[in-house]
Amino acid sequence: MTKPIRLNEQLCFSIYKAQKQFNHFYAQALAKYKLTYPQYITLLSLYEHGTMSVKEVGQALDLDSGTLTPLMKRMEKDGWISRKRSTVDERRVDVSLTEKAEMMRDDIYEHVGSCMTLLNLPEESYVAIKESVDRVDGNLSAIPDESLN
Repeated sequence: MTKPIRLNEQLCFSIYKAQKQFNHFYAQALAKYKLTYPQYITLLSLYEHGTMSVKEVGQALDLDSGTLTPLMKRMEKDGWISRKRSTVDERRVDVSLTEKAEMMRDDIYEHVGSCMTLLNLPEESYVAIKESVDRVDGNLSAIPDESLN
């Protein structure tokens, strides 16, 4: 007899529930900046790497152009980023931070960083959980689609 699949024993369900909680958490933490989580991680990527092409941002965040284009249009309209066609390759659109984004960087880091302390996780637990989730992500990415059919 096949063992029943119990919902609360499923890793995927635990990750799903945690992801929903993170969405709520970041919606609250980022509300004062009028940023969504995808906009926030876009800023983090640009803070870390500087000017990037739209394609590079998409690769860094694992977002497709259908998601990234409207997100960046809103960020540009709200004064966080600027997009300019490359003078070297006009097919390439470069994304850079505005003065507003640069000026708000430390405040965003401090505010969201202080929110992370609310998780009440010792650093070694935080690192261990992140490494485990990264391992799950890598293992899932390595499974060929055809093996699931």
